[in-house]
Amino acid sequence: MATFVWEGRTAQGRVVKGDNLEAPSLEAALARLREQRIRPIANRVKEKGKGFDKEISIPGFGDKVTTKDLSLATRQLATMIDAGLPIVQCLDILAEQSESKLLRTTIGTIKKDVEGGCTLADALRKHPKIFDDLYVNMVEAGEAGGILNTILNRIALFIEKANRLKKKVKGAMIYPCAIVGVAVIVVAVLMIFVIPVFAELYGSMGKALPAPTQICINISNWFVAYWYLLVAGIAGIFSGISFYYKTPHGRMKIDGIMLRMPIIGDLLRKVAVARFSQNMALLLSSGVPILDGLAITGRTAGNKVVEKAIMESRISISQGKTVAEPLRDSKIFPPLVCQMVAVGESTGGLDTMLKKVAELYEEEVDDAVNNLTAMMEPMIMIVLGVVLGGLVIAMYLPIFQMGSLVGG
Repeated sequence: MATFVWEGRTAQGRVVKGDNLEAPSLEAALARLREQRIRPIANRVKEKGKGFDKEISIPGFGDKVTTKDLSLATRQLATMIDAGLPIVQCLDILAEQSESKLLRTTIGTIKKDVEGGCTLADALRKHPKIFDDLYVNMVEAGEAGGILNTILNRIALFIEKANRLKKKVKGAMIYPCAIVGVAVIVVAVLMIFVIPVFAELYGSMGKALPAPTQICINISNWFVAYWYLLVAGIAGIFSGISFYYKTPHGRMKIDGIMLRMPIIGDLLRKVAVARFSQNMALLLSSGVPILDGLAITGRTAGNKVVEKAIMESRISISQGKTVAEPLRDSKIFPPLVCQMVAVGESTGGLDTMLKKVAELYEEEVDDAVNNLTAMMEPMIMIVLGVVLGGLVIAMYLPIFQMGSLVGG
């Protein structure tokens, strides 16, 4: 059976398209589209992989599923299930209208697995790069409890919240990184092109230069002659750190250092607490057992030190103890969070308490991001002013001295 790429118009005139329509022939494909009340566009229905339609993939430039695509698809699936459509038909419609080519193909594969007798959760589990453990386990809980549409809506809301949290942290770093990047380029231009001109000018005078000027010229000469060593050294350091970070010991060590850093560490800790609270509240309220919830939350923590603390809480519960005790012993989670978790455990409302913790720490992250940006801007400006201003003054210092001598 062939697969066709197609474009058509709905009864309302909206253009729709897809790339996974299966049919034995072109005529059968056209008939299937008409059955779905889609009017095919002439010369826009072709067998996939034939002629100019054949896809060319370039390594490193593959299609990706964004959080926006995943959230939208999850909400649409929840709406269709809520309307009473069969799951296979929902997946078929979803595959055709998704804007992401990779997501369309993946949903088409999931539809075949479901048609073959797999549960939706088992079909999703085969695609871990798109659907993580949190997503799959919540879908599994929704299927078991008969509330899949409700769970899917919760997942979509969670994805949107998690994406906003991630954007806030990234947004705080864009401006400082951009300023530092521009400063590095400016310093490199001064070292390579500007200072050598001054060095040649002052060299023709035959007089000893002030110490700051001579130091800048020596640095510039070394930079021009051995710039490739500097680039190789920086690349080697980053590669070494990256390789070390991929080892279990290295990741634990670097993650611990990041959490202990004066300003960044506080922000990372608050992000970790907010993420843990969001994930656990979502899993518990969806009916996932607490031990499974802690295992999933630990794997999605994003920090090995935080993951270790969560896994120790899981061991504590399996031994008949509480969640709050190992969290308190880890020294990562603030006393307020540990106390609220303890109260939630004792009252049987842990998921509700974790929701409150998540809301509280989302606001804390907002404040921390704003404070970080406010603190970094003047610090960066001061450092740049000292570096660039020092270079300019050092290079003009001989001219100032000559002017004072002439004036004297």
